[in-house]
Amino acid sequence: MVASEDVHSQAAAAAAAAEGKLVERVPRVRVIVAEDEAIVRLDLREILEGEGYDVVGECGQGDEAVELAKNLRPDLAILDVKMPVMDGLSAARAIAQLGDVGTLILTAFSQRDLVDEARDAGALAYLVKPFQRDELIPAIEVALARFTELRALQGDNAQLSEQNRLLEDRLETRTVVDRAKGILMDRYGMREAEAFAFIQHRAMDARRRMQDVAAEVVAGTVEP
Repeated sequence: MVASEDVHSQAAAAAAAAEGKLVERVPRVRVIVAEDEAIVRLDLREILEGEGYDVVGECGQGDEAVELAKNLRPDLAILDVKMPVMDGLSAARAIAQLGDVGTLILTAFSQRDLVDEARDAGALAYLVKPFQRDELIPAIEVALARFTELRALQGDNAQLSEQNRLLEDRLETRTVVDRAKGILMDRYGMREAEAFAFIQHRAMDARRRMQDVAAEVVAGTVEP
């Protein structure tokens, strides 16, 4: 009975350890904070770390924020609008060019033109200072959700562009192969299947594309 309990205890301990490892493997959201007011920056760090976010870098200038984003590749950059050397909107534009870092803008103003400018700069959400803990976290979640959606749309567009390119290549290949078949049929009395087989086999033997061989047939540089 004792041995059985030991086995069960060991199994429970192993399960708990495995569960703990699974929890540890879940990556925390990595954030950088750019805010020129040290006390606000400290508050942000405390709130973020208290909510389980990983603050991987902080600074007080926009240009430094851009460098941190380039070097650390966080999930999100929280940027104050007014910072020395480079303001938050300029930093947001530069960070948006990286393509894999979302941005959230902090501002002491909520004018419509500033909100529009922040959006045009690539910011995915904004938050008006002073803010409360229960306002910051939802704003971060909104920014991250929008960034995830944006990347998904970019992926779809890239896939669609690749599909369109492949379709264009196939149409171009078919066009030039049809022309080459016509030449082989007219000049050398081949049947259509024979003309196609000639182009196909020549391409396979030379390890080249059928489109390239067909173009040479059209140009007269390849003959049966």
